[in-house]
Amino acid sequence: MSEADDVRESALPLEYDSDLDPLMDRIGDARCVLLGEATHGTHEYYAWRAAVTRRLISERGFSFVAVEGDWPDCWEVNASVTRAPGAPEDPKTVLDAYRRWPTWMWANQETVNFCRWLRDRNEPGRPPVGFYGLDVYSLWESLRAIITHLAQHKPEYVDRAMAAYRCFEPFGEDPKAYAWKLSPGDCAEELLALLTRLRRPVTADPTGDLNARQNAEVAAKAEEYYRTLLDGGPRSWNIRDTHMADTIDRLLDHHGRGARAVIWAHNSHIGDARATSMAETGMVNLGQLARERYGRDQVVAVGFAGGGGEVVAAARWGAPLEVMNVPRPRTGSVEALLAESGLDHGLFIFADRPDASWLTASRGHRAIGVVYDPTRDHRNYVPGRLGDRYDALCWFRRTSELEPLHREAVSHDELETLPSGV
Repeated sequence: MSEADDVRESALPLEYDSDLDPLMDRIGDARCVLLGEATHGTHEYYAWRAAVTRRLISERGFSFVAVEGDWPDCWEVNASVTRAPGAPEDPKTVLDAYRRWPTWMWANQETVNFCRWLRDRNEPGRPPVGFYGLDVYSLWESLRAIITHLAQHKPEYVDRAMAAYRCFEPFGEDPKAYAWKLSPGDCAEELLALLTRLRRPVTADPTGDLNARQNAEVAAKAEEYYRTLLDGGPRSWNIRDTHMADTIDRLLDHHGRGARAVIWAHNSHIGDARATSMAETGMVNLGQLARERYGRDQVVAVGFAGGGGEVVAAARWGAPLEVMNVPRPRTGSVEALLAESGLDHGLFIFADRPDASWLTASRGHRAIGVVYDPTRDHRNYVPGRLGDRYDALCWFRRTSELEPLHREAVSHDELETLPSGV
């Protein structure tokens, strides 16, 4: 039997929500479910990720969704979906206000549809399921949120927060200016002092304290992240993914005993780095850290893969979004093998120690970020062992683009991370 035949024999249907039953069984009592994506601009990945999440919340009582997005922006979404007083009734209002590039990652109709469902599910009298951001980019936004919170609840702390904010003022909210300054780390001491204070509760409101503390954690890690970016190597990537893992820890603690997490992020973050070439360069990621912290049996990572089609991406960092054609997969890649099987779509569930050669051999696996050049698609493959990287995989031979809420270009001097744009 050829590997393509083996793939075809291993596939489960993936057409209706009920086809997810075997995946629900595989997840079982796991504490964390990590749901990936092979791009940040593909409809099928977002739609099926949401379908899995709806079932995890409705049937398995998962406590929150944490996504590869900024904490302050996602906190506004969280307020809407949990029906916080004064928050917009329609999550689309919040998502449409996203202005940090790349806006389409979360300001899209697929995310709106899920968040509207989540708000409806969070009806009065039921424990609310939250929606949080994991990323590290929002240094200035987080500092402003801290100042606002302290001014309302602990004005005696405002001077310390303002000292941290003023330290960054000369750089005009420009990460490049801070990264390139002559005295690296000048603001780290101010942020550490602020963080030390906010790690202790400052009000009688656990939710408000969570927001204040997490914004301080973001600011501290963002300072370190921007300061290390220009050095090259894996350090900045590791700071970012470790911050994501630490945030999951804090959210699980906040939600209390028995809390369970659904995590949305790119395959490059959720698939165990130890099973890929990332490990050879000293990189770790969220999937690896989750398995190490919670135990192999408490984490289920679901990857996504696609053949040709369309994707929303940009030609360069900060450029306007485009709908781009994704070419046929590179010969010898995971995607080429799946295409050879003849399957239009399918669900694969892996054993803990898979022995099929197509799962244990190292193959390139396509990873498209927010920056993409279809003419250089051959550069967008991460070698790895599929069966060790994930616990399950969703495959789509033909994919279509996300539906962005707005298409205007947003100018932002964010710094690019490695691997490019994921």
